[in-house]
Amino acid sequence: MRLKDKVIIITGSTTGIGKAIAKASLSEGAKVLLHGLEEDLGKLTLEELGCENTLLHVEDITSEGCPDRLVGLAIKTWGKLDAIVNNAALVVSSNIENTDNRFLSKVLEVNSIAPFLLIKSALPYLSTSRGVVLNIGSVNAWSGEPNLLAYSISKGALMTMTRNLGDVLPRTHGVRVNQINPGWVLTEREMIRKQQHGLSENWYEEIPAMYAPSGRILWPAEIAAAAVYWLADESGPISGQVVDLEQHPLMGRNAPKDSSTIHGKF
Repeated sequence: MRLKDKVIIITGSTTGIGKAIAKASLSEGAKVLLHGLEEDLGKLTLEELGCENTLLHVEDITSEGCPDRLVGLAIKTWGKLDAIVNNAALVVSSNIENTDNRFLSKVLEVNSIAPFLLIKSALPYLSTSRGVVLNIGSVNAWSGEPNLLAYSISKGALMTMTRNLGDVLPRTHGVRVNQINPGWVLTEREMIRKQQHGLSENWYEEIPAMYAPSGRILWPAEIAAAAVYWLADESGPISGQVVDLEQHPLMGRNAPKDSSTIHGKF
């Protein structure tokens, strides 16, 4: 087992990508501290994954002291901490016209500042275990869609932090920091989000080739499979890396001439 007896905190792990990473980590022998915002989803996830090597903490990640409580719970329960996965995120539509200071600050607080604070809280224990930080970003970090301004800014900040700490922390604390930037993933909330944009219930069954050359978008389990590599010892000393997980190039790509679909709507 690639993660045997490793203790891992995964934020935002009661649904979507975080839940898939938790499931994959458990199957590889890890002990996982689940975290989420909704107690009902947390209980359902705990029931699905089992209680033998899992624990659940329900709290807003931006609440003062939440990172310390997550780390403290892991240490109290299992006596060590080997990795943290910063997955919790606020995915909201916005543009230059409707993004004000309060809105942008909230998105940054969840998507950029909370991950920083969890790293800082976990660092003494990760240093002892020569552990790992894995940040879950987004391909929108590179520039982002027109209607995802605040979200894209926050993921860009997270990516810069990954590269900065990924260079510094291996030298000062023996801790590696890397990041996965998922592309378009078929999570439960993405299904709902697109329906709210006016698409049908089965919108994901007919995706234009421009966005899904394979005929479908990514599954959470495919992101989780990549996450296991970065959490496992097999990734060796690699640090400060950001890996885009999408099915087409993000830069220098020539969009099909006959495409008129706007990703923000579709």
